[in-house]
Amino acid sequence: MNFKTLLTDDEAVSPVIGVILMVAITVILAAVIGTFVLGLGEQVQQNASAGVSEAANDNAVTLNSLGPNTQGIRCSNEDESSGVESVGEVLDCDTSANSVVAYGDDVNDATVYTFDS
Repeated sequence: MNFKTLLTDDEAVSPVIGVILMVAITVILAAVIGTFVLGLGEQVQQNASAGVSEAANDNAVTLNSLGPNTQGIRCSNEDESSGVESVGEVLDCDTSANSVVAYGDDVNDATVYTFDS
């Protein structure tokens, strides 16, 4: 084995690694730019969300928190005009309601609490 040729050998793996990294960066940049141009991130829909806890009686809940774009909560058998929109308020539903629903602008309603039958 000739040690002089080993010490003067300039070939290495670094050009291959450099090419792989450049291709990977190009693919990632193309994906990010394509997402912005095509607007794929704007098509994600949100559901309304809210945090509630059981109140003193059987068909009542206390509103603890509201999620993004969520206006309030209402009983499942009522419309939005009869809902609660401020944190700390108690929503008292009649016995025909089986759940509490969160609602908001441009978001899908979501059940946040279901009463025991």
